Amino acid sequence: MPPKVKITKAQIIDTAVELVRVNGDHAINARAIASALGCSTQPIFSNFATMEELREATIKAVYEIYRGFLKREVESGEYPKYKAFGMAYIRFAKEEKELFKLLFMRDRTGEDEWVSPDFEESAQMIMNANGMTMEKARFMHLEIWTCVHGIGTMLATSFLPLEWDLISGMVTDVYQGIRTRHLSEETKDGCN
Repeated sequence: MPPKVKITKAQIIDTAVELVRVNGDHAINARAIASALGCSTQPIFSNFATMEELREATIKAVYEIYRGFLKREVESGEYPKYKAFGMAYIRFAKEEKELFKLLFMRDRTGEDEWVSPDFEESAQMIMNANGMTMEKARFMHLEIWTCVHGIGTMLATSFLPLEWDLISGMVTDVYQGIRTRHLSEETKDGCN
């Protein structure tokens, strides 16, 4: 009798990610994953106490894929770092539609945290570049991120095809417009 093949936690997570990539987040279920791995559901429940635990592990793995997009976009040197983060977010939406939906278009009701580490890093970049408070930088980033998310959502849902140069110009326009408004408010506040 041949030895049993041990299915690892990493294999289960990788399989879940691939299933989401192809079929969307509803593909995170024990039967589909077991079928893709060619095993029973037993290894899944031996490695994860619940399907929610597996879902959370899958989301973390997808987040690391997204972080790879951020890193590559910054390293390309095509854009300043802050803009590169926005362009990476949009590129992730365009190239990994179902993974984008899992990370950024799921119902987050009941989740403890909505702010990701790259949110804080982005706000820090705005604060440093514009000499504003962290509170104002966070708000400015939230405004810009809302617009970037809208573009990403349009691409992830195939709602509207947009050319890359147009997207780049739109991101710049949004940043410059919001930045100008915030800096002019600081000037007004300083004069009063």
